[in-house]
Amino acid sequence: MNARLAAVVVCALAAAAPAAAADPPRAADLEAELVCPVCETTLDQSNAPVAERMKLFIRERIAAGDSEEEIKDALVAQFGEGVLATPAKSGFGLLAWFLPLAALAVGAIVLAVLVRGWSRRRGPPGAGEEPLDPILERRLDEELARFEP
Repeated sequence: MNARLAAVVVCALAAAAPAAAADPPRAADLEAELVCPVCETTLDQSNAPVAERMKLFIRERIAAGDSEEEIKDALVAQFGEGVLATPAKSGFGLLAWFLPLAALAVGAIVLAVLVRGWSRRRGPPGAGEEPLDPILERRLDEELARFEP
């Protein structure tokens, strides 16, 4: 009984292994993630001759069974890191990811400090206002009284 159960489990795992394999990369996805070294736009937007050769290379490598990373690595080896549309998430490339976030944080802090300073400088309402001339104040009260029911 245990031998049969083991055989069923082994068969199930063997059948599930190909299903669990990663889907092959899509050319359109890769073309959106790679940049033409000539016109510096993504491959899906470029019609430059080198971009057309890169697109052909991508399709050939997908047909050969290469993974997305293998295709990107081959293109980076040939054209350099500039061929990637997004910067690397390690080393100097981290600066491109964190610098905008740091700039936003610093801007928010500066804005908060400025707003706090402006709100404290104004003082309470009515402070610093000159009193109305008593004659004008009486006329204003009379005019306002005409509109009250």
